[in-house]
Amino acid sequence: MKRTKEILTTAGTLICAVAIGFVMQNSEAAEQRYGDARPIADHGALLDVESITLTSGEFVNTIALPDTDAQLFKASAPQSLPPAPESHGAAVVASCDIEATARASEAAMVELSLEASCLPNERLTVHHNGMIFTETTDDEGQLNVTVPALAEQAVFILAFGNGDGAVAQTTVPDLADYDRVVLQWKGAAGFEIHAREFGADYGEEGHVWSGAPRDMAAAVTGKGGFLTRNGNTDVAEPLMAEVYSFPVSTATRDGDIALSVEAEVSQANCGLEIEAQALELRDQGEVTTRNLTLAVPDCDAVGNFLVLNNLLQDLKVAQK
Repeated sequence: MKRTKEILTTAGTLICAVAIGFVMQNSEAAEQRYGDARPIADHGALLDVESITLTSGEFVNTIALPDTDAQLFKASAPQSLPPAPESHGAAVVASCDIEATARASEAAMVELSLEASCLPNERLTVHHNGMIFTETTDDEGQLNVTVPALAEQAVFILAFGNGDGAVAQTTVPDLADYDRVVLQWKGAAGFEIHAREFGADYGEEGHVWSGAPRDMAAAVTGKGGFLTRNGNTDVAEPLMAEVYSFPVSTATRDGDIALSVEAEVSQANCGLEIEAQALELRDQGEVTTRNLTLAVPDCDAVGNFLVLNNLLQDLKVAQK
């Protein structure tokens, strides 16, 4: 099968002198790269992207860490948080005890739990060190999710739309063993992280993405990285966060990991301007951020996908 790549012309503002590689690949290229993992319509015309805006800046943690070592906290959602969308679940009860716990687990992950018996089937927003995503409590007002940590002293804020919420904290001692990149967006923007480890091509063993995410065991054994996604797509305009984690301290080989962001042109995003934010935690440093605004081609391009090669910096792995 002939592989086709069309380079898109771009017009827009690239701030902070970051060049961004941007490629449109048609359905034949997609089928070759992914096989039957994703249905693609047959479109292959050359299209122009009208606008790409990329900005960056230092991440500033505005959440004050609690002074105690306890892992259980009760608190109302901070007033500085952005307002959550109006809840469409059950009626909110005036008085409600809300408790949240956070416990560190393998691969610098955190098991986050919430008990809010009077808020069943309610939308809430989870905030952690710049990462944000939406979830929903179950019929009993409970939530249990596993979240990648982005700080050794990891603080999680869980906020409901009515202003109630809770805060949980835990220590993640093995976070220094991992590099992490986060991509987050709102709604059906169709973004994905693709990591190609040590020269792997698309579809090969070292290609890690939502269609082949691996699990934490790969990182614990030093085999390679893994991908997680947080956010409930069943709610209206969900906030989603996808995270690629690589065990830099236990890697069994040296080399580079090519990172790219891709977005499929779909009926949900065609002709729209979509936004995403990248967070990067490397070498035990501070979390840095970069924002992306992208004009998606019109709907006759549905089935094609957009490849942004330089939104995320490639990882360089050296055995320690």
